[in-house]
Amino acid sequence: MFGAYTPDGRQVGFVRAVTDYATFAHVMDLFVLPEWRRQGLGKRLAEAILTHPKLQGLRRWSLATRDRHAFYARYGFAALAEPELFMELCPQRPAPTRSQA
Repeated sequence: MFGAYTPDGRQVGFVRAVTDYATFAHVMDLFVLPEWRRQGLGKRLAEAILTHPKLQGLRRWSLATRDRHAFYARYGFAALAEPELFMELCPQRPAPTRSQA
């Protein structure tokens, strides 16, 4: 996890990833407080996690976003090349009926 802090130590942003440090990392969150946005903090946080020495050489990075696709595309992220390989489990979502599965 990486954080962005004011000179007096107040946290105003962070980014975190889940990783095995060998093949895979999933960016879970990248967040900057609204009053600190548009100052490059999100870019600096993304660059910090993507260039961290312990996270180099991974075969795959992933993330999910509703509306920041263009932001992440700057760093090489793209839609899944093979979405049929991925599945998810969301217990709070109703299970699909037999005709939907």
